[in-house]
Order: sequence, then structure tokens, then C-alpha cells
Amino acid sequence: MEQKKLSYIWKYKALYLMVLPGILYFVVFKYIPLAGIIIAFQDYNVFNGIRGSNFVGFKHFATLFGYAEFFQVLWNTISINIYDMIIGFTAPIILALMIHEITSMKFKRVVQQTVYLPHFLSWTILGGIITTQVLSPEYGLINMFLQWLGKEPIYFLIKPEMAKQIVVSAGVWRDTGWGTIIYLAALAGINPNLYEAASIDGAGKIKQMWYITLPSLLSIVMILFLLKIGHFLDFGFERVWVFRNPANRQALEIFDTYIFQYGMLELRYSFSTAIGLFKSVVGLLLLFVANKLSLKATGESLF
Repeated sequence: MEQKKLSYIWKYKALYLMVLPGILYFVVFKYIPLAGIIIAFQDYNVFNGIRGSNFVGFKHFATLFGYAEFFQVLWNTISINIYDMIIGFTAPIILALMIHEITSMKFKRVVQQTVYLPHFLSWTILGGIITTQVLSPEYGLINMFLQWLGKEPIYFLIKPEMAKQIVVSAGVWRDTGWGTIIYLAALAGINPNLYEAASIDGAGKIKQMWYITLPSLLSIVMILFLLKIGHFLDFGFERVWVFRNPANRQALEIFDTYIFQYGMLELRYSFSTAIGLFKSVVGLLLLFVANKLSLKATGESLF
């Protein structure tokens, strides 16, 4: 049996060599650092190290759940991610369907390159563009249009009730085009004979999309949804930090900024690790539940 496995590996050695860098990346940067989780149960001291630090059990988790702002941070993280799941997850599907219907290949390439472009900008650059060129009360495009209509400018970034919508909308603008790549690849794999048969039967574009395109995309949609739900509490530090200020801090204080505050600024490594572990456990539980529901409802699952 072992000889058969070795011969199989040797036969496809080129493929295994191609996969090797990816495996090494996950081992070095994902699996080995997991050993550091133990400091969430210690009063970690950088001079004493992991072995010399005192074990305190669930002390830091009790501190986390006992903080008055914990539930506010939890609600902010959940609400922003719900917005992002509803809008940010569906936007690439809709855009991919629209691009797929473009018949001119030249125009399709121009559209694809245009919508891909924001993804290659860092959040620092993108945040600067949005805050100064789009939302600025003096020079922003939106407020210039409002002033042209004779209305007062709106100070978007100091309004907590608008903060979450701004952050989610910025992410949609940046990543929607990039997210269409997988969906467009799936759409290209649909047998064109299905559309021809549906057209002969009298089905219009809407019915073809509803009965052929969307069912064909269902499997890839569910897989990507399951991959996203596992990171439900991971919204992204940079995405929030560039729009965060003292005026909207209460609305944009999420676990990622919370970890930065206590881990990097206050050097409470054990406490910040406990927050990160809490996020990971919640994400893992959500993944198992969503995977089970998906398997029963659609027959598609990750495992």
C-alpha cells in the first residue's frame, strides 16, 4: 500500500511540487503560530516568555466578557458583517451576470479592467480618495453636487449613523469587481446549448437567467458563502481604521480595532490573544452550522 502511494506521488511529482510552496506557507504562517494561542491563558510577559509566564486559565476571557463595551463591540462587528454579507456578497454575483450579458468582447474587457482596478489600491490610498475626493464637505463630489442643488453640505465622517454604510460601501467599490472573477469563470463553463434550447422553447433572458444561470452558479455561490461565513467576525482592520475617528469611534469599534488597541498600543498581549481566539472559535462554530445547513438544503458543502 505504501509503495503504491509513493509511486502515485512520484507519478504526479510536478503537481506536488507546484502545491509545495502553498503548503509551506500555511505550515509556517498559519499552523506553527497556533502554538502561541497558549498566551491567551497566561499573564504573558515578553521577558519571561511562554514557559516562564504564569498560567491564569480563563481570566482574560472573563475580563473581556465583563467589559461594558464588549457587547457594543460585538454588535458593531455583527451588524457591519451582516451589511457586508447582504450587499458585499451579492454585488459580485449581480455584476458578473451583467458583464456576462455584454456581447462586445472589447467593451467587456474594458468593463472588467475598470471594475478590477480599485482592488489593487491599498486601503490607505482608497480611504484617502474617499475621504478627500468623495465625502469631503468642501471638495467631495457628493457635497459639491448637493451645493449645486442649493443644499447644505453633509459631514459624513462625523455622523456615527452613516459610518457603517460608508465602510461597507467602500468595500463594495473596492472588491466587487475582483469578486466577479470566479463567477465569470463559472458562467463561461455553462453549456451554451442550454440557452439555445431554452430560447427555442420561448424563454426570454430573465427566464434563462432564473432557470439556467442561477442554478448553475448555486454550487460555487454556496462554497464561497461558506468560506466567508467562517470569517464572519473578521471584517478587516485597515478597512475600518482609515475611516475611524473620535466622532464615529463608537459605531466603528469592532474586534479588529479592539485587538489593535489592546495588543499593539497597550501591549496587553494575552488579552488581545483571548479576543482573537474568541473570534476564531465563533467563526469555526458558524462554519460548522452553515456547512450542515447547506448540505441539507442544497447538497453542497465544504466537508
